[in-house]
Amino acid sequence: MNNGAMETRRLELLAELARLGSMRAVADVTGTTTSTVSQQIAALSREMGVALVEPVGRNVRLTPAGRRLAEHAVTILAAVRAARLDLSPQAEPNGTVRVAGFATAVRGHLLPVVTELAAERARVRVLIREHEPDEALALLAEDQVDLALVYDFTLAPVAFDPALEVVPMWTTRWGLGVPADSASAEGSTPEIFGRFADRDWIVNSRNTADETVIRTVASLAGFTPRLSHQADSLDLVQDMIVAGLGVGLLPAGQPVRPGVVLLPLESPPVELRSYAVARPGHLDWPPLALVTGLLTARASAAPH
Repeated sequence: MNNGAMETRRLELLAELARLGSMRAVADVTGTTTSTVSQQIAALSREMGVALVEPVGRNVRLTPAGRRLAEHAVTILAAVRAARLDLSPQAEPNGTVRVAGFATAVRGHLLPVVTELAAERARVRVLIREHEPDEALALLAEDQVDLALVYDFTLAPVAFDPALEVVPMWTTRWGLGVPADSASAEGSTPEIFGRFADRDWIVNSRNTADETVIRTVASLAGFTPRLSHQADSLDLVQDMIVAGLGVGLLPAGQPVRPGVVLLPLESPPVELRSYAVARPGHLDWPPLALVTGLLTARASAAPH
């Protein structure tokens, strides 16, 4: 048997020949010619490596192998039709969506979507992997996930691969977390940073975006920041600030623990921008379109 893929069109013609009994009848119902039907059946015979029809007077009939393949053809064509219906953009979503995203996005946005799906769309399942943006985009490129939830900062923008489909999500203001006993600091963002030029700074251990923001603003303020500590957990960053180890960026609008004060950064603002990223054409797949749509709806409804 030839290892090449069989064309479903040829299987359709074979199934019709088994049903109707003559190539002329097949040509009539399929809107083609008897010669074309004959050529396609002959090509299918070559692919399979066996004779599928034999002459009977001026007509043909299926060989035993032809009858057996026609039986398989009915099953194969039914499966193909079912797959097309399942994958159609108009289909009822059904399948497993693999998502890689940063912890804040997973906790605040993706988990509520998963809960909603479990209650209303039980046929859609979401598998979650917590990763920083570079890691999530690498998994997307390797086809290990279907959707990557990533972020950048307005002062440290990311240039996405133009081949990817990028859907903007929510935007979050960030401030500077400092010990509660620090002198009050007001003014532009560089001015506020400048008042902490002699402090140690805490940055993300798995991503350099906030480090880029800190270096950029510090440069505008005329100093080089001492990036002494790294932590992936924002809760741990707050613990380190309370312990007097330094200062660091934290999202605004979230509770800070006793011992931490969050200074607003307004001029220029420090904003985190989040995105949902997929491979080209994949957002048409109904389960992925549903998950992305629910995330977008939540992002639109959430206060920035």
